[in-house]
Amino acid sequence: MDGPHEAQPPRVGVAIATRERRAELEAVLERLIALPERPPVVVADNGSRDGTPAAVRARFPAVEVIELGDNRGAGGRNEAVRVLDTPYVAFSDDDSWWAPGALDRAARHFDANPRLGLLAARILVGPDERLDPVCAVMADSPLRAGDDRPGRPVLGFVACGAVVRRDAFLSIGGFDARYGIGGEERPFAVDLAAAGWELRYLPDVVAHHHPAAGAARPGRRAVQLRNDVWSAWLQRPAGAALRRTAGLLRRSGPRRHTAAGLVQALRGARWIARERRVVPPDVERALEAVERAEPS
Repeated sequence: MDGPHEAQPPRVGVAIATRERRAELEAVLERLIALPERPPVVVADNGSRDGTPAAVRARFPAVEVIELGDNRGAGGRNEAVRVLDTPYVAFSDDDSWWAPGALDRAARHFDANPRLGLLAARILVGPDERLDPVCAVMADSPLRAGDDRPGRPVLGFVACGAVVRRDAFLSIGGFDARYGIGGEERPFAVDLAAAGWELRYLPDVVAHHHPAAGAARPGRRAVQLRNDVWSAWLQRPAGAALRRTAGLLRRSGPRRHTAAGLVQALRGARWIARERRVVPPDVERALEAVERAEPS
């Protein structure tokens, strides 16, 4: 019979996708393995050529490393989730980690709400712990829920501050590798909502994000625009997709990255037409409410 202090198996695992950020990743792993929750950690390596897999195995033998051999972007997280066998999975990047106790709080939220598919945490950025601007937007989400459960319903999140119910994640196929990194959260969030799962911003769960100065990848803004246009045409009614695209182009302005992003988006027209799946009316109404609340 188990004793009163018998160690319980971890409820939350941590999935990380990385590429050629060996030193940063090692610093993150130090923090994660020191967490009181002792989460299992799986690293999906997107074809690093800097010795990341071997270095992680040598220094952190408890961390499982999957060598993907090529760059699957956010799709690398899918492989890490499949390997983990915890009911809930938290995502970290190679420059982010979870606060002590955060994963335990996340597990309690999921246990209390069987329809919760994704928890968006409060993300504190940099040594001065500034609130991530996306979190400020989520805290003021126009979406309402007719219940007394904690948190605010949302239709977006930041991946490095998200925890998912593993079964829900796998049921919708995870992240689309074609999106790379940057804007991959939106189609996943909408697919999750369309499947009947709840997404909530719960600020008592805290993640830390320390991006390096000037760490934005070349072409990031073009990729973000491409991905936002793809998501509009992949999931929205034609009229809504057209309005969304026009708004995105207007906000992006007549710049080089705008033209580059639009060209990249057009290259995906064939697979978008083939895989297009319009969301249910209630999800479309929620998307429209979110977009009305966006700054012009």
